[in-house]
Amino acid sequence: MKKLALLFLGSPLLLIGCLREPDLHLYEAAYTDIDLPTVELSLEVYWDYELSYGIIYDWKAEWYYGWDEEDLQLFGEQGYVEPSSFNLRRYYTGSKAYGKHAYVLSDMVEGTTFHGRYEWGFWDILVWNNVSTLDGVQSLNFEEKGLEEVVAYTNPSMVRSRYQAPQFTRSFYAPELLFAAYDQAEQIDKDLSGFEFDAERNVYVKRLDMLLLPVTYIYLTQVILHNNRGRITSCDGSANLSGMARSVVLNTGISGSDAITVYYNVRMKKDCKKNSELVDIVGGRLVTFGMCNQNANRIAKSAQVVDNQHHYMDVTLQFNNGMDSTFVFDVTQQVRERYKGGVLTVELDVDTIPIPQRSGGSGFNAVVQDFEEETHEFEM
Repeated sequence: MKKLALLFLGSPLLLIGCLREPDLHLYEAAYTDIDLPTVELSLEVYWDYELSYGIIYDWKAEWYYGWDEEDLQLFGEQGYVEPSSFNLRRYYTGSKAYGKHAYVLSDMVEGTTFHGRYEWGFWDILVWNNVSTLDGVQSLNFEEKGLEEVVAYTNPSMVRSRYQAPQFTRSFYAPELLFAAYDQAEQIDKDLSGFEFDAERNVYVKRLDMLLLPVTYIYLTQVILHNNRGRITSCDGSANLSGMARSVVLNTGISGSDAITVYYNVRMKKDCKKNSELVDIVGGRLVTFGMCNQNANRIAKSAQVVDNQHHYMDVTLQFNNGMDSTFVFDVTQQVRERYKGGVLTVELDVDTIPIPQRSGGSGFNAVVQDFEEETHEFEM
């Protein structure tokens, strides 16, 4: 498996502001350099759930689908990818710390260094990564709400949604990987308080502690087909997860209140090894803003999650007689336990699933408990 590159989340990133000593007659403004250092991090460090005292979540032990070169080409990297360019918003609050934003300066940072002009006084700083996609088509949209906040959101797809908030009739596109950091009340004053002199670079340096954290979360989903023996031959390449947020406020990291169904892609692999058994698996990778009204980075444990939504995952499977059925699984408890991403698993014994025989339509099966505790078949 390829090493997964992420932003360092274990301790604060350092944004280094370098202030060159101003000429004596220049008191109205200063120029600073900001560096954005990044460090590689593996997924297990971010998915650091403590399942019980002293026992840390091991996602690789649950993940049987794997991630090969074809998955990489179809879906991209399995984990977070370190960004290389950033959007920067600098909000000026004048002489008042945590004050109202008087104006905002918008900049694009290519690489990891920014040089810009600052008025004397207090500044709030927002940083988020520039989005890149495999196919060049971006799902994320950004809306600046006056001078106070930036909201990221996605729009509906052409796919009809199931099991989700009644105001939406279609599934929504999954967002791309998104990271953000917000820092308030950074003071740049004339006496250079808080600055240190860097003799090597001949500049005064102010260090700003900021955390650049994910505001989108990765779920790896897998439907494990036991005793298939060729009865289910393929999937239609798509899946949905319901009850997830449509948007997030980058300044706070808090997701929106509108619950949607998120559309994503899946693929079926045959003869995968699960312990001593060979199974077929329908697996994929989903990026989402997470549960509604949450900042998952601030949740200490799943017991603190307040979630009023149910989360259903559906996949459409093709049988060897040419018929297809849509299966809907309740994964609510798994999503709540994996509030900042992780592996979602459903185990399905194909021996218990009747092959659909209806002519002129598709079968519809709803599995409404985790791990196939109960199975229902509905007429459409």
